[in-house]
Amino acid sequence: MIGLRHSRATVGKLRPGIMGGALFTGLLLLGGCAVGPRYSRPPAPVPTDYKETPQNWKPAQPADQTLRGKWWEIYRNPELNALEEKINISNQSLKAAQAQFAQARATVRYNRADYYPTVTAGVSAARERLSGNRPLAQVTGVTTTNDLVIPVDMSYEPDVWGRVRRTVEAARANAQASLADLESVSLSVRAELAVDYFAARELDSEAQLLDSTVASYVKQLELTENRYTGGVASQVDVAQAQTQLETARAQAIDVREQRAQFEHAIAVLIGEPASTFNLPVALLTAAPPVIPPGLPSELLERRPDIAANERLMAAANAQIGVAKAAYFPLFNLSPSAGFESTTITNWLSSPSAFAFVGASAVVTAFDAGRRRAASDQARAAYDQTVANYRQDVLTAYQEVEDNLAALRLLEDESNTQTRAVAAAQHSLALSNNRYRGGVTTYLEVITAQTTALSNERTAVQISGRRMVDSVLLIKALGGGWNAASLSTVKMESHTPVPPGQ
Repeated sequence: MIGLRHSRATVGKLRPGIMGGALFTGLLLLGGCAVGPRYSRPPAPVPTDYKETPQNWKPAQPADQTLRGKWWEIYRNPELNALEEKINISNQSLKAAQAQFAQARATVRYNRADYYPTVTAGVSAARERLSGNRPLAQVTGVTTTNDLVIPVDMSYEPDVWGRVRRTVEAARANAQASLADLESVSLSVRAELAVDYFAARELDSEAQLLDSTVASYVKQLELTENRYTGGVASQVDVAQAQTQLETARAQAIDVREQRAQFEHAIAVLIGEPASTFNLPVALLTAAPPVIPPGLPSELLERRPDIAANERLMAAANAQIGVAKAAYFPLFNLSPSAGFESTTITNWLSSPSAFAFVGASAVVTAFDAGRRRAASDQARAAYDQTVANYRQDVLTAYQEVEDNLAALRLLEDESNTQTRAVAAAQHSLALSNNRYRGGVTTYLEVITAQTTALSNERTAVQISGRRMVDSVLLIKALGGGWNAASLSTVKMESHTPVPPGQ
C-alpha cells in the first residue's frame, strides 16, 4: 500500500472546519463518474409472430378472457378459484420466496448506508497512578492523573470512483431479480395447483365411466350365466365375462389411487395436511378457454423468470464497476471532536473541547494480479448471465409454441375421438344384438366392449390434457404478469446522486 496522510501536528495548525469542508468538497467534485460499463440489455432472438398464431389461432372473444393477475378466473370455476386464493395464505414455498425477497431488500439498505458517514460516540474514564521514578517525574511532580473523555468520531469514505454506487446498483438489481423469482414461484405453484385440479377432475370422469362400465358388465355377466344355464352359452363365455368385469373393477381402483395422489398434492400446495383435506368428486365438463398469446415481443416483459435473468445481468454488469474501482485510490475522512478533562467539574466546559480532522488516500501498488483476476471474474460472470438470459428466452418461445401446437392438435384429436367413441358404441350395440341372437360368439362382444371402453377413456383423457395444456400455456405466457412492476419496488430510502450524475 502507498498512503498519504496528514499528521495530527500539521492538522492542528489548520482550522478543522475550513479544512474538513475543503476536503469534503474536493472529494465530491471528483465523484462525477462511476467506473465500469453502463448497462444496456443485450439483444435476444425475438420472432415476429408465433408459428401457430397467424392461420390457426383465433383472437380471444370476449375481451374478458385477456390474462390478468388472477389468471385462473378465466376458467370460471368457483372451486378452483377458492383453492387458488389459499395459496397466498398457506403455501410454504411462496412464504420462503417472500422471505428471500425481504433479505434482498435488506441487503440494498445495508449497502446504501455506505453513502453516509459512520458516526460513533462514547464516554471513557480512567485513573492512572504514575511511577515516581519515571523520567522527568521530579519536574512534573504528578503521580496520579484522571482522564475523562467524551469522543465523537466520524469515518467517511467518499464514493469518488463509484464503488458504492455500483454495489448499490448490483444489490438493487438482485432485489428486483428476487422479486421476479417470487413471481415465478407464485406462477409455478398456482399453475401446478390448476394442473393437479384438472387432472383430478379428469380422473373423476374416468372413474364414473368405469363405474358405469362395471354396472353394464355385471348385467352382461348375468345374461351370459343365464344363457349358460339354458345351454345356449358355454362356460368359456361365462369366464370371459367374469374376466372382463374384474378387469374393469381393477381399472376403477387404479384410477381412484391416482386421484388420491392428486388430492394429496393439492393439500400440500394450499398448506393443509393431506390427512384432513378432501376434494369433492366432480366431473370434467368444461372446455379450455381461448387464451390470447399476444405478440412474441411482449413475452420478454411477461415472463418473470426472464425478467429475473435480465436483472441478474444488470447486477453482474455493476459488479464489473466494483472490480474496476479497486484500481483507484481509496479516500477516507476521519474527523473527531469531543471533551476531555481531568475532573468532572470542568469536563463539559469550553476549554475542555477538542477537535481533529484527518484525511487519507491509499492505493494498492502491488497485489500479484489479484485485482485483474477479480475484474476478469466479474466480466466472465456477466458473460455467463448473458448466455443464460438468451437461452431462457429461446426456451420461453419453445414452451409457448409447444402448448399452442398442443392445444390446436388436441382440439382436432378430440373431434376425431368423439367420432371414434360413437363408432365403437355402435359396434358394441351390434355385437350385443348378434350375441343375443346366437349369430356370434362372446369373443366378438368382448372385443367390442374393450374397444368401446378404450375409446371412451381416451376421449376423457384428451379432455383432461386440453385443460392441463391450457394451464401450461398460461404459465408459458407469464400468467398476465408484467416486468414493469419491478420498477415500482421501493427500497425505503432515496439514493443520493453525486455531483455530475
